Amino acid sequence: MTKPHALLLVENSPVPLDRRVWNEARELERNGFRVTIISPKNAKVGLTKSRETLEGVNIIRFPMPFGGAAKTDFIAEYSWALVACHFLALRLFAKDKFAIVHAANPPDIFFGLKWLLGPLGVKFIFDQHDLSPETYQSKFDEERQDLVSRLLGWMEKRSYNAADAVIVTNESYRERAVGRGRKANDSVFTVRNSPDTALFHPRPAKPELKGDFESLVVFVGNMGHQDGVHVLLEAANHVRKTKGREDIGFVIMGTGDSWDALQQLHKDLELGDGARFLGYVSDEVMLDYLASADVGAAPDLDSPLNAISTMIKTMDYMAMGLPLVSFDLKESNVSAGDAALYARDHSPEAFGDAIIELIDDPEARERMAKIGQDRIAGPLSWNHSSNNLLAAYEHCLGYNMAVEGGASVHSLEGRSA
Repeated sequence: MTKPHALLLVENSPVPLDRRVWNEARELERNGFRVTIISPKNAKVGLTKSRETLEGVNIIRFPMPFGGAAKTDFIAEYSWALVACHFLALRLFAKDKFAIVHAANPPDIFFGLKWLLGPLGVKFIFDQHDLSPETYQSKFDEERQDLVSRLLGWMEKRSYNAADAVIVTNESYRERAVGRGRKANDSVFTVRNSPDTALFHPRPAKPELKGDFESLVVFVGNMGHQDGVHVLLEAANHVRKTKGREDIGFVIMGTGDSWDALQQLHKDLELGDGARFLGYVSDEVMLDYLASADVGAAPDLDSPLNAISTMIKTMDYMAMGLPLVSFDLKESNVSAGDAALYARDHSPEAFGDAIIELIDDPEARERMAKIGQDRIAGPLSWNHSSNNLLAAYEHCLGYNMAVEGGASVHSLEGRSA
């Protein structure tokens, strides 16, 4: 039987840097699919090839000339991506037909491909990484339903309506898909942001990475306003200056829309080498820092988005055996449980105090590290998520890949959880 061809679309992060999409693509390839991904180029992280094949997955990248933190920047970026992705997808379909379009959000702009290709038998999966209206409200501190927010809600509704299956990251998002999206429960599949434990697992520490500091706090991830890196800098200022704990250093890895604003805040707070920005780093460098640090930081703000979202960095910290400090958000608590120490309130000072408390309690850190690793190896493992990913595809294709797809040996039992 000919291998079914799946097209994955992701706009807001290049592949393979987007670990969630990359995990999904490789899982599909291992289970009998031909997989193509369309994603943007990003010169800052060295992903500039228009076409390449990695681990059996074909990648097509388009240039992204737009970027920035202003609303107009996002409008330009999404408008360009809408045209580029539809053009590349339709050109690919004309040469090498695919059976499924698997569209990751944000943004929710790919439903038009179901309108165009659905009559030809192509199925559409809406992979809801974030809730776009809530992302907008969190990013720009918008409390009112302005024109942009209403437009995002309209596009989300169109995406739900177009979807033959919806993939979500947690049970809070499932509730939105079934409630707000009016999707049938059996067409919604939970695929968590589970780390690849072949990459994220404990390794020997490199004490020299701490430099002159006795203890090290690390952050790794995206740097948008909603990600709270500015809160982490203010917490670092509280730790090092107000509390006088100059023995604690901070390392921040990643890039994002708030980069320039964060550099200015770092300068204004006069943190110097006490809080170092490394920018985008290789996996090896990132993993070495995670293995050598004492505490992972998840300073995500309490917002309509963050309260119900699963943070990838939280899962990565746990997989590496790194205890973390977080604000007490619903889904952060579901993910980390007792592997995290939660700040007593949603302020930089409380976050900093929690860091000091955890730094000063090595027994608690050791206990929390074990809890986190056990959770990643157990209920939050990629094995559970991969079963649900395959179930979503089987739901769309109408057959069990264990029988007809040739490569999968998974059963459908328990997949819709």
